Amino acid sequence: MPAEKSNKGKVLITGGSGLVGMHLTSLLLEEGYTVVHLSRKQDQFGKVRVYRWNPEKGILDPAIFFGVDHIVHLAGAGIGEGRWTRKRKEDILKSREDSARLIHSVVTAGNFPVKSFISASGAGYYGMRTDEKIYTEEDPPGSGFLASVCHRWEVAADLFDHSGIRTVKIRTTLVLDAENPAMKKLLLSSCTGILSGVGSGKQYMPWIHISDLCRIYLKAITDTSLAGAVNASAPGHVTHNEFMRALASVRGKCLSPVNVPAFLLSAFLGEMAEVILKGSRISSRKIINAGFDFRYSQIEEALRDVMSGGQIS
Repeated sequence: MPAEKSNKGKVLITGGSGLVGMHLTSLLLEEGYTVVHLSRKQDQFGKVRVYRWNPEKGILDPAIFFGVDHIVHLAGAGIGEGRWTRKRKEDILKSREDSARLIHSVVTAGNFPVKSFISASGAGYYGMRTDEKIYTEEDPPGSGFLASVCHRWEVAADLFDHSGIRTVKIRTTLVLDAENPAMKKLLLSSCTGILSGVGSGKQYMPWIHISDLCRIYLKAITDTSLAGAVNASAPGHVTHNEFMRALASVRGKCLSPVNVPAFLLSAFLGEMAEVILKGSRISSRKIINAGFDFRYSQIEEALRDVMSGGQIS
């Protein structure tokens, strides 16, 4: 199969039909890249060719990788979709770890000259905790389910590094986008005209605008000096209460003076409630030192831009 022609190269994205994948695809096309998707479904995305695969059954056609310069691995079962039952936890982990290992086995067996492997990861790598520490890429993994998932996700990604392929692992925080289900959940109480925070409100709430996140992925593709873990978090640190005050201001809503108690959220969400009830400050120093300039570093400005499209009522 001949390689597809492109001015800047060919990027294969797994999970390309997801929130980040769609935005990143549009950005890469604008920048002059050829983009193809790996998907369990063969739905077309504009000008993008979609190839089918089945990670659970180990089905992945090696011919897909002809001409591919960069792989962006975004595929994975949604963290916030449903309670964390034993089966759900297994799906969340295996959808990330096993799929990366499958791609690695096919790429290395075929000796395809891939220039970089860029994998999604999460700031949950550091563990769900609230303290005064600012976590950097040099810190070890924390404890708990999400920390374990992120750590094993990155171990699978590092197989590419061990094979001589430049590897970048993007530890992502809350993505600000009007279509992000997490954002919609934060606005659930607004139908009454009043927004409500949760827990103590003192937990930190690291975040990043979808535009900046996609630009970090673009930089990971273009900057050959960038490697290893990279925190994708806006440089400004806000607590949950500060985040909710900014959200209320942007939406023109009142903010309840009393937060939803932690025990109620835990009763409703189970173990997954920790994602909301705890949070740390995440350093963005590495990506800034690499020359990246955040377009959105202030939470109210970022939320105002996200909400301006009117996609969330």
